[in-house]
Amino acid sequence: MTLSIFLMMSAWQIAVIVVLVLLLFGGKKIPELMRGLGSGIKEFKDATKEDKDEHEEIKPKN
Repeated sequence: MTLSIFLMMSAWQIAVIVVLVLLLFGGKKIPELMRGLGSGIKEFKDATKEDKDEHEEIKPKN
């Protein structure tokens, strides 16, 4: 659902959103926000990998 909304947006709409984000947060705050987002995504991937590994250990192999 969310991805389809972004695919339907035109270039000028995306540009307006980018400008609004820059105005709200400022140029110096954006890299800090992106680092936080990146570390959050990395932690999520690590947690899902751990969960998958645990699930494979429990499941009997044929």
